[in-house]
Amino acid sequence: MTKIIEVLIVEDDIRIAEIHRRFINKIEGFIVVGSANTGAEAKDWISALKPDLILLDVYLPDMMGTELLTFIQVESPDSDIIYITAASEVNIVKQAFRGGVVDYILKPLTFDRFQDSLRSYKEIRETLSNPGNLEEDSIHLLWKHQKLLNSPDNLITPKGIDPITMEKVIIQLSHQTSGITAEKLGIESGVSRSTARRYLEFLVSESQARAELIYGTIGRPERRYFPKNS
Repeated sequence: MTKIIEVLIVEDDIRIAEIHRRFINKIEGFIVVGSANTGAEAKDWISALKPDLILLDVYLPDMMGTELLTFIQVESPDSDIIYITAASEVNIVKQAFRGGVVDYILKPLTFDRFQDSLRSYKEIRETLSNPGNLEEDSIHLLWKHQKLLNSPDNLITPKGIDPITMEKVIIQLSHQTSGITAEKLGIESGVSRSTARRYLEFLVSESQARAELIYGTIGRPERRYFPKNS
């Protein structure tokens, strides 16, 4: 029987951490065993649990996530790390690469990207758990997986799209099963209507949301936006 992969979430925003937890609950073979909102909490969880996989944010309130890399390597060397962060600075990406981070997901993340990352990681983990020797094709496939996962294309933020603002928009939109207008979402996210519309239309163009014209009894039709799978 395949071992369930135990995951520790390290994310300072409680709402985003909860989204990660919900995403993980939808993916077979993974279970959340803890959630830390600071680097100090993360150290306690890592020491106590020695999790299989750590989903690590870079910007924590008491330290940078990059500072945890050495601690993890010493305290729990069998734990693997996936970065989920808005940080795209070259020096941070370089530290992640050299620190053995297995994937780097740039916020705002989507469920599809998240799921692809965890499933690919699961395949790699299962391949490396087999006893004996690996065939050349299997070894080649491992490095091919890593090359695809760490492709620079995954680190590009679209021009004019701020990752933190996008994260707010995605969080608000995820709760709107009956749809929401750009004006209302802007108020709830703390941005202008035009900014909210620009971010929502970007999500629609990326097939991460959908839009419909809703006709009321009075006035012009409203353009409402819905989560991708609603």
